[in-house]
Amino acid sequence: MKKTLLVLFILLGLALVACGGAEEAAPTEAPAEEAAPTEAPAEEEPVAEEEMEEEAPASVTIGYGAPELSGGQGVIMSGLVNAAEAKGWEVITANANFDSEAQANQIDNFISLGVDAIVTVPVDSQAICSSVQRAKDAGILFFTIDRAPIGCEIDMTVQSDNYLAGQQAAEQLVVLLEDRYGSAQGKVLELQGDLGQNVAQLRGGGFNDVLADYPDIEIIQVPTEWQAEKFSQATLDVGAAEDLDAIYMHSDCVGTQVVTAALEQIGKLSVTGEEGHVFLVGVDGCPDALASIGAGTSDQASSQPLPDFGIVVRWIEDLLAGGSIEEGTVEEEGALWSPATIELSDTGYMLNLATTNVTAENVDDGALWGNQAE
Repeated sequence: MKKTLLVLFILLGLALVACGGAEEAAPTEAPAEEAAPTEAPAEEEPVAEEEMEEEAPASVTIGYGAPELSGGQGVIMSGLVNAAEAKGWEVITANANFDSEAQANQIDNFISLGVDAIVTVPVDSQAICSSVQRAKDAGILFFTIDRAPIGCEIDMTVQSDNYLAGQQAAEQLVVLLEDRYGSAQGKVLELQGDLGQNVAQLRGGGFNDVLADYPDIEIIQVPTEWQAEKFSQATLDVGAAEDLDAIYMHSDCVGTQVVTAALEQIGKLSVTGEEGHVFLVGVDGCPDALASIGAGTSDQASSQPLPDFGIVVRWIEDLLAGGSIEEGTVEEEGALWSPATIELSDTGYMLNLATTNVTAENVDDGALWGNQAE
């Protein structure tokens, strides 16, 4: 019995030693587990991660919403599509045909498709803000070109310097009226765009701010919502009732053909130098306007760099890669719009491209987009 108990005690002691050895062995394995920190730098590779963040996604889809496709809007859309496709991106396009509600529905469709960025020319600069908010909620970049929103903030607007364009038209008109009368005086019909859009406000603002210094110039203002039939009807109505010296078109793309036709209809179309010539000045620099200046029936155009609005893809790419937009000057050698400026406004960043004052003296300049259009 004593021998049996002795054997049991011996066995129990050996078991305790064995268990104790197993528990104490764990620390000898710890260094192998803790060796991971020596490999951490290779796993983190901070430089490599930063390089990856600076690259835009390989596949990018843009949803583009046109307000309509008459006048220069088709040129604007082509410029955006060409610039995006040059990067290998896909562009889904839609045409709202002057309908802000239709444009909102089209943008909702872009959002549901999960596009990477939305670019649009707003039909209504205020109404577009509801679409802007929905895009923000979905984490989608939002840009406008040609026209800025009113009442909300987006990533960026790329547009001509519309205020400058209005100033250029007014300054040239002052020269023409002074040549005619010896002083700046006369009666001017201003065919306004859609006053719900900042572009019409700026074109009107630049024009009227210059002419405010010339109290003998009377301005008759008629809104047109950018519609050719309204350009025509206003010219017929006011032109027949008033002795006009000049007409300022917020868009010569929309207005040149119908305004000259209306003037001819009421017997008031003539060329520069002829008695009773109605001076025609405007903004856009469309092929029709340049041809009319060359023929002497029009006198000035503030030429927009419409095909170059596609430059917006530079900043889309930057933001998709995790970059940012900064205020400053943008220059490109040989570009008529250069230098341009980026400014932070209450609607987000705004890139303003310079317009070119076109008269009979430089109307044949091959760098003008109106001379490049087919």
